[in-house]
Amino acid sequence: MGPLFPAWLKWQVDLTYLDISSTGITDRFPDWFSSSFSKITSLDISNNRISGALPKNMGNTSLGSLYSRSNNISGRIPQLPRNLEILDISRNSLSGPLPSDFGAPKLDMISLFSNYITCQIPLFVCELNLYSLDLANNLLEGELPQCFSTKDMAFLLLSNNRFSGKFPPFLENCTTLSFLDLARNKFSGTLPMWIGNLGELQFLRLSNNMFHGHIPNNITSLSKLYHLNLAANGISGSIPHHLSNLTMITTPYVHVPGAVVASFQSIVGDMPVVIKRQELEYKGVAILEILSIDFSCNYLTGKIPEEITSLGGLINLNLSWNQLNGGLPKKIGDMQMLESLDFSNNDISGEIPSSLSNLTYLSILDLSYNHLAGIIPSGVQLDTLYTEYPSIYNGNTGLYGPILHKSCSVNNNAPQRDHQQRSKKVSESTLFFYFGLGSGFVAGLWVVFCALLFKKAWRVAYFRFFDKVHDKAYVFIIVTWGRFARKR
Repeated sequence: MGPLFPAWLKWQVDLTYLDISSTGITDRFPDWFSSSFSKITSLDISNNRISGALPKNMGNTSLGSLYSRSNNISGRIPQLPRNLEILDISRNSLSGPLPSDFGAPKLDMISLFSNYITCQIPLFVCELNLYSLDLANNLLEGELPQCFSTKDMAFLLLSNNRFSGKFPPFLENCTTLSFLDLARNKFSGTLPMWIGNLGELQFLRLSNNMFHGHIPNNITSLSKLYHLNLAANGISGSIPHHLSNLTMITTPYVHVPGAVVASFQSIVGDMPVVIKRQELEYKGVAILEILSIDFSCNYLTGKIPEEITSLGGLINLNLSWNQLNGGLPKKIGDMQMLESLDFSNNDISGEIPSSLSNLTYLSILDLSYNHLAGIIPSGVQLDTLYTEYPSIYNGNTGLYGPILHKSCSVNNNAPQRDHQQRSKKVSESTLFFYFGLGSGFVAGLWVVFCALLFKKAWRVAYFRFFDKVHDKAYVFIIVTWGRFARKR
C-alpha cells in the first residue's frame, strides 16, 4: 500500500491553502477530510492515486477551488461547497448523471473530462455564469440546454460524447468564445452564418459529426483562428475564398500573450489532434503551436483556392477524401512550415508544381489516387519521403520521373502502340484468310451436292467413277501383295 493522507493534516484546521499534488497518495478520502479542511479555500490533490468517492459532506467546507485531476476517484458528484468557483475532477472514474443542483452557484469553471458521466446536462448549468465548461470524453447524450445565457464563456469542450441536435444556437451570444470543440458527437444540420461573428475563436473543431451544407464564407473572418477542423462530416460545396483573412495562420510563428498562456495552462488539458496520420496529444498551450486546417472526408467540390498558399504558418493541411478537382496550387511551395500535406483521394489533375520541393519540413505527403500527370519534382526531402512511403503517388497513372523508374509515358508507350497496331493488322488478315477459306469450302460442297441431287446423269457417272476406282485399287493391292509374298 502506498502513502496515506498525512495524519498531521488532521490537526491543521486553520489551513486556507493546501497543495499535496503529485505526492503518490494512494489512500481514500479520510473521515476527517471535511471537518479538518473546513477553512481551506484552495485544495490541489491532483496526480495521485486517490480512490473511492468524494466526501458527501464536503459541501460544508469553504473551498473556492478544488483540483483533483488524474486520480482514481469514483462514484457520483456530491453536493459541492457553496463558495466553489473552480472544479477540476478530470481524468478520474466518476459515473452516473450530473447532479441536478451542484449547490455551487458561483461556479465559473467546470472540468470533468475523461470520466464516465452519463445522461444529459442538467438545466442547473443555465444558472451559472460559466467561463469554461469541459465535459469531453464522457457518456453524455441528448441536446444541449438552450437556456445558456452566459456571454463570458471562453472555453466549451464537449468532444467525444453522444450529444445531438443542431449547432448550439446560444453560442451566437458568446462573443468571447475562443475554444470550441464539438468533435465526435451526433450534431447535425448546417453551420450557421453567424459563426463568422465569433471573432475571438482560436480553436474550432467540429469533426466527426453529421453537419451538412456549405462552409459559411464568412468563416474566413475569424482572423484569430489557428486550428480549424471540419473533417468527417457531410459538408459540400467549395472551399471558401479570402483565406488570407485568417491572419493568425498566415504568419509562421504564433506569439501568444502571457495572459493567454496562463489561462490555457490552467484550463485546457491534454488535447488530441489528428496530424501526421496519427492522433497526438498536446498539453495546454502547446496546442497553440499546431496551426492546422482539416477538411478531409467530406463532399467538397471545385478547385483548391490558390489563396490557400498565403497561409504560410500552416503545419497541417488535410483535404483528402473529397471531390476536389482542377490543379494543385502553383505556389504551394510558399507554405514552407508544412509538416503534413494530404490531398489524396480527390479528382485533382494536372502537374505537380515544382515548388513542392521547397517544403523542406514535410514528414507526411500523400497525393495518391488523383489524376495527376507529368514529371514528379525532385528534391532531397521529396526523394526521402518516397523512400519511406512509396505509396504517396499511387493511383496517378500519368506521373513519371526518375524516382518512379519510369520515363515519359508518351515515349514509353509509342513503340508499344505501333507493335499493337501491327499485331492487330496481322490478326485481322489471318482472320479474313481463314474465313474466306472456310466459306469457299462450304460453298464448293453445296455446289457438288446440288449437282448430284438434281442431275441424274451426273449422279450415275459419279457412282460409276467411284466403282472403277474401287476395282482398280482392289486389283492393285492384290497383285502387289502377291509379288511381295513370293519374294519372301
